[in-house]
Amino acid sequence: MKKGINIWSFAEGTTIDEAMAIAKDAGFEGIELSLNETGPLSLESSVREIEDIRKLAEDKGIALTSLASGLYWSYSMTSEDRVKREKAKDIAKKQLETAAILGVDTILVIPGAVGVDFIPDSEVVPYDKAYENALEAVTELAGTAASTGVSIGIENVWNKFLLSPLEMRQFIDATGSKYVGAYFDVGNVVYAGYPEHWIRILNSRIKKVHFKDYRRESGGLSGFVDLLAGDVNYPEVIRALEEIGYDDFVIGEMIPPYKHHAKQIIYSTSASMSAILGRNEELC
Repeated sequence: MKKGINIWSFAEGTTIDEAMAIAKDAGFEGIELSLNETGPLSLESSVREIEDIRKLAEDKGIALTSLASGLYWSYSMTSEDRVKREKAKDIAKKQLETAAILGVDTILVIPGAVGVDFIPDSEVVPYDKAYENALEAVTELAGTAASTGVSIGIENVWNKFLLSPLEMRQFIDATGSKYVGAYFDVGNVVYAGYPEHWIRILNSRIKKVHFKDYRRESGGLSGFVDLLAGDVNYPEVIRALEEIGYDDFVIGEMIPPYKHHAKQIIYSTSASMSAILGRNEELC
């Protein structure tokens, strides 16, 4: 497995160029970028601007692992507002097209939410309606995914939706497309389950993997901690990933970054991931 780092792990204001340079220096083989509403890599980006970012990564000698987006918290595929659902699908289409230009094989998609505790006044959607809306949207998007050759990775997040690996598996299979799979986040399931169970159940449906850690006794968002400081059984996680034959990028997603000496979290995460992956020669 190869080491990657998500761009959200860097201090606010860090440019794509700077993030790539830091990631490379810290020992990462890849970096996951994010499609934003505005900015250098956004809904407004031209083909030429996206190609320039791909060229930048090539010049830096670092792979682009996948393409994330935080826009689905604002525009949800599960919303009862059709305008918001259509906007969410438009974002996913742009994300797929952008990923194809960047040369990455997977996008991270949050399929919506039943409710979100950490977003004030978040819309609450009846579970069955949320499932119906999300499945309709993702099934439609599977056609665009196939035409671009880029897979949709459905991420397990704190959205009160697709709460078990059995349900996630059922949802993915119901789309009927090999271009729809799971973007599995190890840390996000620890509050209510065991990541190794999810890995073995989702199996070959897993397109990409996020590494985080979580301390159950803390509860809430404050429970997310540095890798190896929480309750994720990483030896068992690695065994499970090896069992299913996963040999792609595992991508550290450290949110939020440190308040001071923010670059240190990138180097610390790289060292911890080396330990997790058994690369003791890279430890410092």
